[in-house]
Amino acid sequence: MKKLRLPILLAALAAGLLAESPWQKGDLRVASNGRSFEQADGTPFYWLGDTGWLITQKLNRDEIRHYFEDRKAKGFNVIQCCVVQFLQDKSFNGAAALVGGDLSKPALTPGADPADPVQYDYWDHVDYVLKTAADNGLYLAIAPLWSHTVRRAPVTAEQAKTYIAWLAERYKDRPNIIWLNGGSARGNQDGPVWQVAGETLKRIAPRQLIGFHTFGRTQSSTWYQDAAWLDFNTFTSGHRRYDQDVDGKKFGEDNWRYVQDDLSKTPRKPTLDAEPSYENTPQGLHDHKQPYWTGDDARRYAYWSVFAGAAGHTYGENSVRQVYLPTEAKPASGAKGFFAERLDAPGARAIKHLSKLLHARKGFQDRVADQTSLAGEEGEKYERVLVTKGKDFLMAYTYTGREFSLALGRIPGKQVEASWFNPRTGETSKLGTFANEGTRSFNPPGEKADGNDWVLVLDGASSG
Repeated sequence: MKKLRLPILLAALAAGLLAESPWQKGDLRVASNGRSFEQADGTPFYWLGDTGWLITQKLNRDEIRHYFEDRKAKGFNVIQCCVVQFLQDKSFNGAAALVGGDLSKPALTPGADPADPVQYDYWDHVDYVLKTAADNGLYLAIAPLWSHTVRRAPVTAEQAKTYIAWLAERYKDRPNIIWLNGGSARGNQDGPVWQVAGETLKRIAPRQLIGFHTFGRTQSSTWYQDAAWLDFNTFTSGHRRYDQDVDGKKFGEDNWRYVQDDLSKTPRKPTLDAEPSYENTPQGLHDHKQPYWTGDDARRYAYWSVFAGAAGHTYGENSVRQVYLPTEAKPASGAKGFFAERLDAPGARAIKHLSKLLHARKGFQDRVADQTSLAGEEGEKYERVLVTKGKDFLMAYTYTGREFSLALGRIPGKQVEASWFNPRTGETSKLGTFANEGTRSFNPPGEKADGNDWVLVLDGASSG
């Protein structure tokens, strides 16, 4: 191969031509362990999602580009969105998604210039969103439909089949699509619609993974664990406090319990929290007089679920998830602040540190929950300590920074190198090297308090 001259090399780098992208590594798939994702070449894939449900409806092309560039810079690799939330959906330029609100009739304008903001139609804009996401190395986890539209319109299974078949045919060769069937749905409501949607997606677009996005405090495994079209599970743990949780599984804020429950089922499938409590959202979602969830809570949900064995995690911020713009009269769910200014919320800045912590350890995708390593009390609610273990590393997360004890000897080596990892900053401080035997207590830096979260990391002394 001839060497590129420096000016040509620099130009290629500037154009991104030599940068490695996820699409060069092959299709996304479920790993052989049944608990994680990987690219076709075996590269581990940790799902770090952001929630922007209405980006195709509300954002123009400059705003789309800025949003994706921001999320790429913050370490996200998946964006959850919905292409038809309501039958009367339009893009920012007024182009309707459907003809007369008929789900079986996507509104297309053959011959129009897809680059002209006056001419291009709704689906031209969706095409642009997908391409721009791919240019930034981002997957779009797309909900084709939203449950309340199916329920209220109503939408029949035959209409859904026609629409889903058209959608899957149009986008089956896109490398950066993951499907989220359901759209905040309960599988026991409108079941024929969700079943035919899943079957149609799998038949026409078999290379693209399919999950099911559920209603609050429910999980897809309840209804579709055995469905051939369901590749992975999701659950929705948000948006209530412990004392507000009166229906569903009543796990309260303990989202790790969904992971534990999902991974106990067969056939085993990866699972993740696709909608925890959104940062800057009232606790309980609807009463604006309640306290608001914070970036501290966003971190807690991520570490709890991932250390319990989730294949990744999806973050959400109230104004960003609904794409609240200055042109709108009133936000939903008491959002304070507009979309653009909330992109830099504390939780959004800190969530990448968990991904980096895991990627720094070889074989992180095969880690398992290991609560038996705790020598003392596991703790209830915010006091709980979550432990995850890999081949030659062990990590313990405490949300309150409380002291806890571990039984050593759970990973190979005569000694372990201990360090504290700060989930707020991503910084690591060495603690020391200890004999890998017996029981040892660990007291994190700072005073015990909600949000003073820390990860104790134990590496086998010979692991590097």
